[in-house]
Amino acid sequence: MRTATAGERAREAVGGGEAPVRWVWLAAWPVTAVFVLSNAATPLYVLWQREMGFGKGTLTVVFACYIAGLLGSLLVSGVVSDRIGRKPVLLPALGLALVACLVFATAGGVGALIAARLCTGIAVGAVVSAGMAAVTDVAGPARRRLAALLASCAMVFGAGLGPLLAEVLSETLPGPTVTVFAVEAVLLASAVAVVVRMPVGAAHGGRDGARGAGGWVRVPGVPRGAGWQLALGIAVFAPGITATSFVLSLGPSLLAGLLGTGSRIVSGALAFAMFLSATGVQFAVRGLGRRTVLACGAGATALGMAGLLLAVHTGSVATLAGAALLAGAGQGTGQLGGLSLLNSAVPGARLAEANAALNVGGYLPAGLLPVSAGYLSDAVGLTTGATVFGTALAGLAVAGGGVVLLGRGRVSSAA
Repeated sequence: MRTATAGERAREAVGGGEAPVRWVWLAAWPVTAVFVLSNAATPLYVLWQREMGFGKGTLTVVFACYIAGLLGSLLVSGVVSDRIGRKPVLLPALGLALVACLVFATAGGVGALIAARLCTGIAVGAVVSAGMAAVTDVAGPARRRLAALLASCAMVFGAGLGPLLAEVLSETLPGPTVTVFAVEAVLLASAVAVVVRMPVGAAHGGRDGARGAGGWVRVPGVPRGAGWQLALGIAVFAPGITATSFVLSLGPSLLAGLLGTGSRIVSGALAFAMFLSATGVQFAVRGLGRRTVLACGAGATALGMAGLLLAVHTGSVATLAGAALLAGAGQGTGQLGGLSLLNSAVPGARLAEANAALNVGGYLPAGLLPVSAGYLSDAVGLTTGATVFGTALAGLAVAGGGVVLLGRGRVSSAA
């Protein structure tokens, strides 16, 4: 009788939910590594603008290419991952992220920045669908709540670490636009090593009817019966991630106005604190029911926007910092609640697609509304623009919280 290899034993363990806990944590590392890249370029645009001589309009186009790549990837990556497996999606995504690092590091014009951001967006889209589903696969059925927690924390921690790392390196070391992406390439290479050895099971395509569930390229969705869980997740996650996107994009301008400083380290520290809050709050609420977690997320986002309005009108840096922490808490809890609901209601055969659907619902407003707020601020001033945006987003958060509370019969606190 042939003796099973270590890899075969690991894959069998995954099927029974018996993979070592360390592998559940390691499976989340590729998500963190790619999300470090997602925001690492943000503090460097001021340097590229000075070197290449492009304006705010061009910068908006560069940002839009990231969102276009991400959303386009979400139309494909979830379905492909569910049908052919997690690794065949994750490894090319990590390879594309490494290409983006190379293009960023050697960029000599706007075209290179656009190409790098497009590659980054595609990689992020693949990771938020296939990567998060891989964490759940490795964790097994008995540890789905842990999987949702680690996958969600991996995303927000990476998103916060990226700008802090870039801002510190860019102000303390020579050749910032090369050094930052050289360090990130090392992180991505370690993520490749993790994916290669990851004890993830075979593709779900031949089971649970996933292979016949429609075309390869489509707007991602969820199986019949899980639509309400998706809607609840989007109702809270979308305002939360839009709030952090707003703080991330306009935070440096607000700090410059309030503190009179353009320090990239200060704005990077604010962004890192915001996403650290998003990470820590998820561990704090992990024992609560999913409906309670979502309600907390909606409340935190609404309070964060109220704090932002107060900071803008009073010039209080402390209030701005508090608003950023609340915005982070809103995204973190909304994201955790949404992923937990999907993990509880969607079979593995459709989980990557379901994750993609949640992120499409979140990233559409997160990409469009802050850009609109930026243009509005250029036209009527930062104070008025931030007031209009913050008021509207607080209203959306309250509405999302109302939907969660009204849906208590469908999503019990014990669910």
